[in-house]
Amino acid sequence: MIASPFLNSPIKICCIGAGYVGGPTMAMIAKQCPDIQVHVVDLNQARIDQWNSDVLPVYEPGLDDVVREARGRNLTFSSRVETAIRESNIIFIAVNTPTKSFGIGAGRAANLEFIEKCARQIAECSTGHKIVVEKSTLPVRTAEAVKRILNSSAKDATFDVLSNPEFLAEGTAVQDLLQPDRVLIGGESSEAVERLAQVYGRWIPREKILTTNLWSSELSKLTANAFLAQRVSSINAISALCEATGADVDEVARAIGTDSRIGPKFLKSSVGFGGSCFQKDILNLVYLCEHFGLREVAQYWEQVVIMNDYQKRRFSERIVRTMFHTVSDKKIAIWGFAFKKDTNDTRESPAIHICRDLLEERARLVVYDPQVPEKQIRSELEACFQDSNGRLSETHKKLIETNVSVVKDVYVSAQEAHAIAVLTEWDEFKTIDCGRVYEEMRRPAFVFDGRNVLDRKAWLDRGFEVHSIGRPGVS
Repeated sequence: MIASPFLNSPIKICCIGAGYVGGPTMAMIAKQCPDIQVHVVDLNQARIDQWNSDVLPVYEPGLDDVVREARGRNLTFSSRVETAIRESNIIFIAVNTPTKSFGIGAGRAANLEFIEKCARQIAECSTGHKIVVEKSTLPVRTAEAVKRILNSSAKDATFDVLSNPEFLAEGTAVQDLLQPDRVLIGGESSEAVERLAQVYGRWIPREKILTTNLWSSELSKLTANAFLAQRVSSINAISALCEATGADVDEVARAIGTDSRIGPKFLKSSVGFGGSCFQKDILNLVYLCEHFGLREVAQYWEQVVIMNDYQKRRFSERIVRTMFHTVSDKKIAIWGFAFKKDTNDTRESPAIHICRDLLEERARLVVYDPQVPEKQIRSELEACFQDSNGRLSETHKKLIETNVSVVKDVYVSAQEAHAIAVLTEWDEFKTIDCGRVYEEMRRPAFVFDGRNVLDRKAWLDRGFEVHSIGRPGVS
């Protein structure tokens, strides 16, 4: 138990991990709490250099202003991990927890290698009492392992472990941090929970700070993402039926979304969900259910991922089938590579899988995305072609080199193209001059709108053959 004076001592925060979670979250805490020193550390020096530059590694609307306000005042980015741990009394762990690609649980379980390494380093560098906060998305009861490592390895330190999962939506992360639906803190020590609640309570109404036990907090994050992904897969399943029957998936979504028991959110049909959380967390949930012998529950949640994979594959197949059953040597403009608009995150982006399928058919791809750099695009494509041992064949390497180009102008991407595939719902695509695009393309000019963002009637009237998710035919 923490001695009561601890609640009133100055707070110093360290965050291990300067990625999509750690960077923005700590920047917001530093902005809202100018008297609290916040030190974000990462072993990736290139990433740290970006956080200290004018071009941040994470693109989020409004994030630049938040970082600029606090950086150099009470917000520090560095690779001095041990120093940051020693000087802090609250330590956030926000490192990556990817799905395992090897060994037991491969393809489903979370890889906790980095979590364990963080716990051991914290134990080695700590003195006094520290609160260790799980910010990464973790399997239920990971805190138990973290506590055992800390308590068995530390010499002159004691610890409380809390779970404080993030519920940020990429593209709206700054607003989500400013005005969250809730902040969830799980822990066994009421004083440690209160200590962290004091930080968030500087700008978040107390009634929105929820407290639970450790295990409920850990499971709540996985469950929230599973429920959201389930809605996306559900409407995408209906989109296939809409195309077959003549219904319009947007009209169906609007009709059911007005039901107060259902609501309108996450009923936008698309080429599939992506990002760092949904698929990883569902597969983790599946693995946990299997571990505890809940086979039917595991199969239920796994179907959400199966449906998402089906939606991406169905979109690729529709392109090939529509374009006279071959896209070999045909130029296809790829509009958008990020997994959603207003982010430069490409993790599990549907665009990766669509491009892979089209490259396997020997299409020539011209990719345009306003925020994703060429190096990142090529890296993602290389990764998706690697075998289980991480090897990229010479055939696939050459295919990416010769059949993929990346441009910085959306109109350039469509020049001499046989088709356009809209894979990210960037707002700029809604105002594209379709007449200008049409004049530059081959005939017939195909458009495959995987996000239903284009003005379908305007593009049809201009002469395009338009194929949209969840809508029948081309008229």
